[in-house]
Amino acid sequence: MSSKKTACILCSRNCGLDVEIENGKFVKIKGDENHPISKGYICQKAARLDYYQNHDDRLRYPLKKQTDGKFKRILWDEALDEIAEKLLTLKKQHGGKAFAFVGGGGQGNHWGGVYSRQLPYAMGSKFVYTALAQEKTGDFWVNGRLFGSQACHMTEDVENSDYVLFIGTNPYQAHGIVNARNTLRELQKDEERTMVVIDPRVSETAKLANIHLKLKPGTDAFLLSAMISLILQEGMHDREFLSQHCNGFEKVESEFLEIDVERFVKKADVSLEVVKQVARDFAKAKRGCVRVDLGTQQTLHTTLNAYLEKLLYLLTGNFGRKGVNNLHSYLLPLLANSDERKDCVRTAKHKMFPIAGIYPPNILPDEIMHEGDDRTRAVFVDSANPVLTYANSKAYEEAFNKLELLVVVDVAMTETARMADYILPAASQFEKPEATGFTLEFPENYFHFRHALFEPLGETLPEPEIYTRLLEKMDVIPKKFPILEKIASFEPKLSARLGYLTALQTLFSRKPNLQKFASSIMYRTLGKTLPKGLESAAPLLGLATFYANKYFKAVKRAGHQGSKRTLGNTLFEAILSAKSGVIICNHEYQEVWSLIKNKDKRINLTIPEMFDELSELSKEDLSNDEYSFILMAGERRSYNANQIYRNPEWRRIDPQGTMRMHPKDAEELDLTNGSEVICESKVGSLNAFVEIDESVRHKVVTLPNGYGMKFKDNKPIGPQLNLLTASDNCDAFTKTPFHKYVPVNIRKV
Repeated sequence: MSSKKTACILCSRNCGLDVEIENGKFVKIKGDENHPISKGYICQKAARLDYYQNHDDRLRYPLKKQTDGKFKRILWDEALDEIAEKLLTLKKQHGGKAFAFVGGGGQGNHWGGVYSRQLPYAMGSKFVYTALAQEKTGDFWVNGRLFGSQACHMTEDVENSDYVLFIGTNPYQAHGIVNARNTLRELQKDEERTMVVIDPRVSETAKLANIHLKLKPGTDAFLLSAMISLILQEGMHDREFLSQHCNGFEKVESEFLEIDVERFVKKADVSLEVVKQVARDFAKAKRGCVRVDLGTQQTLHTTLNAYLEKLLYLLTGNFGRKGVNNLHSYLLPLLANSDERKDCVRTAKHKMFPIAGIYPPNILPDEIMHEGDDRTRAVFVDSANPVLTYANSKAYEEAFNKLELLVVVDVAMTETARMADYILPAASQFEKPEATGFTLEFPENYFHFRHALFEPLGETLPEPEIYTRLLEKMDVIPKKFPILEKIASFEPKLSARLGYLTALQTLFSRKPNLQKFASSIMYRTLGKTLPKGLESAAPLLGLATFYANKYFKAVKRAGHQGSKRTLGNTLFEAILSAKSGVIICNHEYQEVWSLIKNKDKRINLTIPEMFDELSELSKEDLSNDEYSFILMAGERRSYNANQIYRNPEWRRIDPQGTMRMHPKDAEELDLTNGSEVICESKVGSLNAFVEIDESVRHKVVTLPNGYGMKFKDNKPIGPQLNLLTASDNCDAFTKTPFHKYVPVNIRKV
């Protein structure tokens, strides 16, 4: 038995873990007290990670589907040769527009994305569809308009805030903030601090709050608009902050002063007096902070909601200080900037533009089923299960059956993998070096490059090797770079790496088409000089060098030594050697203004598209005679997580993923605890078991995510939520699905 350091992979926090392992299994799991952020904190889900590492759906060998629909084991070279030939033929006949890439990394395995994103480049395609684009693109788009780039991303200093608004989020279960449950308890106990929860359900976080506004689902935009109007009407906005740092306030003020506050609050069905109290107290707070999540981002007016929650803290000056909302720097860039007002590639069927460089999964089935010559014909799916986890499962099944080529790279035999022409088995997150890009802290930020704990299972390969081999077989990159290899092997190490980066830049200046494949080139050359098992870390040298040059003073403040020329290598070495992760920067608060990408370093408050939607808000009618209930799909609970837990035995409670329903509704339908019901939407139906629960509103029900998998080819266990979610039940602008607002009918079985 041996002790190792790693991290949890179940949510965006990626808390550090101390683990004991033996014979390929986790024997003991506890929090890593040396982790620079989590400092020993974990939740109950992390202790069950062996259910991810060891289960019967793990893939072991490359597979090819035969004409009878069954899979046959084949060799890696055979699989990659055939895939490369099919991709090149497709590109020659139909161009890059015929190819789409889906996924490319989960909560904790973003490092593979550094390599997988090279494939769309090789195919001449910009069509990348990810889970972020069915959750967060409204937020990213608004950030682009406010701060000058969709890659500008907000973090919330909840742990140092005096007054926190949690809107559409339940961090007690979903986390998303530093050491969530400890932070929430400290906030609750401190009489000088206030916690407000805005949520249609009495969530675990709401039970700890000072104030809970239990609004109607889908009315967040009404409530937030009313709060902003109240702040402006009573002159509680921060005039000095707005004058020094913002443009366009006058237009914002004129638009929001037109709002009928009493009518909007009535739409949300909450107390006007409590709303006034919250608006006033938040505006007066020394350190006010706003934290949102999918509750506002996957419901009606998702993009407008993103604008409104940002106006709340910007108009009150709660930005750029301790305990408020701030931008942050990051080492591993997950987001791009793709402004639709400029030249960007639109999809064939929907003419949809990318946001932050990614396209919404909601439209992909239509792009495949499109009858034009420019339709999507081939899809590569990596670390994703769109048939089960993206909206409208039936549409995805129909569309994927029409593809000329479907390749899946994954750890397990997922529902999507069962539809593939080729399955390429990846090593698990604990069988290869890995890292997350969800390091979103300010003023200090960190990076944790995790080392492998186990040998890869069977013939599985890590993604860096899979994609590099495929690129080589496509003749996109040569198999050898003798000069780079020779320079990288020189001694001393520092001089060799500096010389290597210079030689790499020279190569790219001579052959610029190779620059997009830098990750695989560095892997094949510099990687050979790195410690055994860490070869795939090679691109990290380039990222660390860029980061250290850009944020030189902040990196130095974090304790890393070196000149402008050598600091990147120092940071690279520190990341590789720090088994628990390492602080990579220590910013000063005034540096947040340097993270704004507008040329004048000011915030542009005026977004005309949002004013247009705001003006239409008062005309909206939420009544629906056809459906009696609103389903809020994807509730986080104690024992549901993302799709990586396939074995249902990991759940200690709630094995069926019950439907939570108000007692009054249960009585009207003659239901008791455990009653089976049929839940129907306009696109499909599913069966569920009822749990009577006063935490939900009347005529509102909830179902959890992470269920419905066919483990070992058995019958799905728990709700397959996306049998109910329609592709067109989405935000008209970003195509983000309204998973938190699904009109349904319910009847007893």
